[in-house]
Amino acid sequence: MKKYVIICLALVCLCLMVPLLCACDGGETVTLYVYNWGEYISDGSEDSLDVNAAFEEWYESTYGVRVKVNYSTYSSNEDMYAKLSSGATNYDIVVPSDYMIARMIDEGLLRVLNMENIPNAEYIDYSAMFGNGLPYYDPTYQYSVPYTYGTVGIIYNKTMVNEADLGTWDIMWNEKYTGNVLQFNNSRDAFATALFKLGYSVNTEDEAEWREALALLMEQKPIVQGYVMDEIFNKMENGSAAIAPYYAGDFFTMYDDNPDLGFSYPKEGTNVFVDAMCVPTSSKNPEIAERYINFMLTREAAIANAEYMCYASPNTLVVNDSEYRAYMADIHPDALEILYGTTGLKLEFYENLPEERLMLLNSLWEDLKIESPINTAIIVMAGAVLGGCVGAGVFFAVRARKRRRIVSGLWQ
Repeated sequence: MKKYVIICLALVCLCLMVPLLCACDGGETVTLYVYNWGEYISDGSEDSLDVNAAFEEWYESTYGVRVKVNYSTYSSNEDMYAKLSSGATNYDIVVPSDYMIARMIDEGLLRVLNMENIPNAEYIDYSAMFGNGLPYYDPTYQYSVPYTYGTVGIIYNKTMVNEADLGTWDIMWNEKYTGNVLQFNNSRDAFATALFKLGYSVNTEDEAEWREALALLMEQKPIVQGYVMDEIFNKMENGSAAIAPYYAGDFFTMYDDNPDLGFSYPKEGTNVFVDAMCVPTSSKNPEIAERYINFMLTREAAIANAEYMCYASPNTLVVNDSEYRAYMADIHPDALEILYGTTGLKLEFYENLPEERLMLLNSLWEDLKIESPINTAIIVMAGAVLGGCVGAGVFFAVRARKRRRIVSGLWQ
């Protein structure tokens, strides 16, 4: 009997010690679910800082709580929205684009942030993105904190283009470049090139202006080599096209492979977009999520992300940092001017269009794509698919950093 009593006492002591041992080891681990664009954070590759790992280490040393970041990615705002709005999965951090933030606020999918947990938000320079205006998608600054922003411009091959033709959207309609012009293969971006050329708003509510833009795109069609998205990288890098509109941050990826490429902003104006960090209403760890946002705004993390993505940073700790500026100048001599030298240029956001306007745009886009018996976009896509079958592993390894922007559910 004595033997059994001793054994029982030993088991009781062991049971009492387990929680103490767990407490000494930092207690239970809290999982923070972060949902972001693919390849949109410094992850430790190519000698970069692993920002998520740095946050985990910092949080435990600062608050005594072990946090594990569960990081997953999406390829479009619509994919993120569908998954979040279904309620099937809970996330603590999402990084939507401007128009999607507005939609999610309207639908009650985002929490009002406690800015006391995000003191580094003071380093965000809203004037760089909005001039003297307010972020239309979050005018009270309550639901989001900008993560990065970007613009659209014209990428061109200096050996194939007369620089006197630059500085205007007109170049994409210039017949001397027939067969060497690429156009966006998504309706919102493609129509924007025409609307800007015509001097109209990209959010116009006038159906006649949308139809005028269609007529202009129809006029352009005979000189267009293809309607592309991802395919632009190969085509501009290998010199098989001379002119293409695309996102400024992605220009540097192409330039790295082809130093004959240049970048130009059209005088008529162009699109600007903002991606911002938000906390969904379904978050189970909103306080940790807010501290995660604050960490992303620290100098080390923000610079690591800016250098990794090559998009413009809204953070003054980044923009004013001499090491960052030297790094970007090493990537391209005009990198800082391309990313941040848009003062005075007309910049316009894509707003989430009303349903009837979306239906019209989809219809006009279909008219454009089926007008010709041979759809150049399909030809380009088919070539890309065949090439991908040969070297898909190489393609995705090299193209990892670019992101696809699909606006308002309009894509083909």
